[in-house]
Amino acid sequence: MTTIPSRLARATRASIDIADARRRSIQLYRDWYRSAPDIVELYTLNVSPAVIRQSIRERFENNRYVTDARAIDVLLLKGRQEYQETMNCWKQNDHIMGILLQPQSRPQKTFLQRFYEGA
Repeated sequence: MTTIPSRLARATRASIDIADARRRSIQLYRDWYRSAPDIVELYTLNVSPAVIRQSIRERFENNRYVTDARAIDVLLLKGRQEYQETMNCWKQNDHIMGILLQPQSRPQKTFLQRFYEGA
């Protein structure tokens, strides 16, 4: 696949309402989902496209209940940027394996644990 940076470029815009933000997020999810086999091929990963798709679904599910339109717009901007960088091969294999495929959940720390760490 030839890398053409402008092929995936989109103008940044704000959502009109929640329905528009929802439509845009579904479109971004579909773009990611459909490109999973291409990601595996581009980066010669030792995982199946199903693993990539599961990771993408987890990322979207983490933000499922965000209701602020401005916050959704920021998430869409970042998601579109990640998609463009991934599909244009502007990332290394370590970025894909470490960032995309690692679980994003952090263990919750108690107040005392954070206090002892000095946070």
